[in-house]
Amino acid sequence: MQIYLPIAEMSVPIESIVALGAFVGFVSGVFGVGGGFLTTPLLIFMGIPAPIAVGTQSCQLAAAGTSGMMGYWRRGNVDFLIGSVMLAGGIIGSIVGIFFFRLFQYIGQIDLVISLLYITLLGSIGLMMLFESFFSIMKKKTVKSEFNRLKSPSLIARLPYKMRFARSKLYVSVFVPAGIGFISGFLVTTMGVGGGFLLVPAMIYILGMPTLLVAGTSLFQIIFTSAFAAVMHASVNQTVDIILAAWLIAGGVVGVQLGILVSRRVTGARARVLLALLVLGVCLQLAVQLFVQPSNIFEIVVK
Repeated sequence: MQIYLPIAEMSVPIESIVALGAFVGFVSGVFGVGGGFLTTPLLIFMGIPAPIAVGTQSCQLAAAGTSGMMGYWRRGNVDFLIGSVMLAGGIIGSIVGIFFFRLFQYIGQIDLVISLLYITLLGSIGLMMLFESFFSIMKKKTVKSEFNRLKSPSLIARLPYKMRFARSKLYVSVFVPAGIGFISGFLVTTMGVGGGFLLVPAMIYILGMPTLLVAGTSLFQIIFTSAFAAVMHASVNQTVDIILAAWLIAGGVVGVQLGILVSRRVTGARARVLLALLVLGVCLQLAVQLFVQPSNIFEIVVK
């Protein structure tokens, strides 16, 4: 069944939108990422204008993230203190990102900028995650301390304003989680990315958080950052299509619960390999669309 999207000014099948939302929600529940790195390009593949895709999917990220975070919260796998520090940085990053988005929208290059940012970021993150995961699988397991298990770079260790996060057994400068949150907030407003695929490895390898707490804490930060970004896009850029967002949310809320159930069986380095391959697949498809010349350069469709 076709439905008209007033902001995007086009008709799309409801079934496709719901299925897309359910798939992204499923990925969000399994890996603890917001899923925006999939929602935005998949909407673009369906013909939705890039600015509308970025602005609208923030609503879906907030709804799917809330559903997923509640599941982790019930199991006690959320560190609200460190998540709040990341959220403070995320709000500032979102404000900066909105003005960046508005600038390129004004000069008419926002579609190109979004595609290039996706190809660069997804390609680099996907390759790094893939190589790291393969090395983790190959090398022997070693016993590590529960307190700051991964040695932080010397520059990070020297940063001031250290704070103790009892739930995660960490003692680090507040600038580290706030900085990670800032980057996440910038990404959610400029690319429609919840930042979970960046937050998760950063929280594990830079902060040294216990893996058990990473997914839920990441989703906690993503909820509020995405909601703030959606409000800013709607009021400043007018790029939020509520009809599209509603159907994405309907599929996403169901998908994320299924993802949480599967997450109990998909853990460790093998889970990161799957996520890396998914990121690289989306990156490759975007690159093909941007750089490979289509068979029909000009095409007129009569509807």
